[in-house]
Amino acid sequence: MSLSDHEVAIAAAVAGADVVRRDYGTESVRYAKSATDFATQTDLDAETAIMQVIATHRPADLRTGEESGDSGDDVGSGRRWLIDPLCGTLNFAAATPLVVINVALLEGGRARAAAAVDPIAGETFWTDGSKAFVRREDDAALQPDSVSRLVEINCDGPLDRPFVGGQLVCDASLRASFGPRVISSTLGVVWVAAGRRAAYISDGALRNNLHFAAGIAIAEAAGCIVTDLVGQPLLAGGGLVVSADEITHRAMLELIEPHLS
Repeated sequence: MSLSDHEVAIAAAVAGADVVRRDYGTESVRYAKSATDFATQTDLDAETAIMQVIATHRPADLRTGEESGDSGDDVGSGRRWLIDPLCGTLNFAAATPLVVINVALLEGGRARAAAAVDPIAGETFWTDGSKAFVRREDDAALQPDSVSRLVEINCDGPLDRPFVGGQLVCDASLRASFGPRVISSTLGVVWVAAGRRAAYISDGALRNNLHFAAGIAIAEAAGCIVTDLVGQPLLAGGGLVVSADEITHRAMLELIEPHLS
């Protein structure tokens, strides 16, 4: 039986999550990328599992993985799968249950389907490009809500300049109205879509970034407000702000603005 694009995305992400769940809490071989970053054998094994599912069901599509790069027979269809097999590798290696497996399909400049799986909580966040859901035993529609007043802030940033995340965490103006949180995983993006965070903020160029593509697609389909750091479409500038509603989004942009200079 032929699977739809979102079913392929879910199956692929779940396959990667099964590997991560299997290895969680065990020792894993590490492959250094920099002084502060590395991949584990679990990253590589999860990516292989994800790639195999996509190659089986969509062999003609281009596939781009964080660890293995590009593969597949690009026949000019413009369909490209972005694969982040384990976002939160440092958390995973430290047995900290804040990780997510991201799979997204881009076509014609937009996300056609995406899935983001929390392998420890056993939750699958997904979109068919128009609506967004979380799957536990059954599917439930995602409903953004700012009631938590918690803002997830990405504090992984450049080393050669100040960056927004680091500045916002210690900003008294933000802390007067919101509670900053740092989990160091793009799991925080889908938490906005699920109503568990009021907003998510990150510096950097993140449109069609394989770490963020699935989360952004799910958040947009759930009805979140998604822009760059100055309120423009992500293609127009750098950074990412995902908010549960317009009022929260305006508040985030006002808090960010003093730090951009």
